[in-house]
Amino acid sequence: MTAGRGVDRVEDGQHAGPDAEVDDRWVHIRPTEPERTGPFLVLTEERFTTPGFETHAHRGIETATVVLDGALGHADSTGGAGVLHVGDAQWMTAGRGIEHREVAAPGRHAHILQLWVDLPAGLRDAPPGHQELRAADRPRLARPGAVVDVVAGTVDGVVGPARPVSPVQLVLVTLDPGAALALPVPPADRTFALVVAGDAEVGDGRPVGLRQTAWSEPGVAAHLDVRAGGKGARLVVASGRPADAPFVAQASS
Repeated sequence: MTAGRGVDRVEDGQHAGPDAEVDDRWVHIRPTEPERTGPFLVLTEERFTTPGFETHAHRGIETATVVLDGALGHADSTGGAGVLHVGDAQWMTAGRGIEHREVAAPGRHAHILQLWVDLPAGLRDAPPGHQELRAADRPRLARPGAVVDVVAGTVDGVVGPARPVSPVQLVLVTLDPGAALALPVPPADRTFALVVAGDAEVGDGRPVGLRQTAWSEPGVAAHLDVRAGGKGARLVVASGRPADAPFVAQASS
């Protein structure tokens, strides 16, 4: 097999938590250096019971939300509403503007990851909308000791159900202890891999621990090597091309 993508840097998550909205928060991507992280602008991990995130606005971006534990209630200004459970995801296009609300379901807690994806300048006025992506309905790619849950994009012919306005690949990878995977990624895209459980070696064998993010810049290689440590690993891996206009941050989550 040809050589895979290298890792250019590994960054620690920053503990930012509790505050008036959440019981705990980790920030894995901040919107302060879009030239280094774009099209990915924000990635947070949050736990909350009340209040969560009352009605607030976004524009010019898309967001992907994954429920790691508990249950998340959501509603938005397009009329979309529902409850997401463990493993469920939501893809929301803010485009020209959307208001939404995200709170723990009554009597429950919510533990979520949320990723903000910048839109190219020509797509920032896209119509707003949202897609619920139930865990039970998403396609999975099985490899020895590994499962790739495809949320968005195409991996070895497996097409995720999300329909981003701007092409993005987003997968959830689960690895058994010591298992290795050559994960296909678009060569021209910037890629990150966040470890959400266990630990792993990523790219050229770079150690990546819990709540650390490995970054791989665009190149010619079409896969990213991942190997789990002795307790296995779960990772969120995303790839996308940087947007072509400066981002102006809006709203808090």
